[in-house]
Amino acid sequence: MNRPSTLYLLITAILITLIVASWFDAAWRREQRQPELEQMRQLVRQLELTDLALVTEARYIRHLSQTDLFAPFQDHPLALEHFPSGSLIQPPQR
Repeated sequence: MNRPSTLYLLITAILITLIVASWFDAAWRREQRQPELEQMRQLVRQLELTDLALVTEARYIRHLSQTDLFAPFQDHPLALEHFPSGSLIQPPQR
């Protein structure tokens, strides 16, 4: 274990093992939660829920498909962004 490459390979092997173990754990947990997920799917169908809320801050970021174009500029067009999540969403390409 004198060479740095040996340590690197050991750490890489451990990390790959942990990643693979997390995939198996995720598959096992999904199988365990299947009845709960099916119940949630039925609730979504019954309530006719729409888009996923990405963030809870600003109304123009919550549901991108239902936003109006002037909502980010409520104060004035040169106003600074009030919410940090507004910088994560790119403007539509036209």
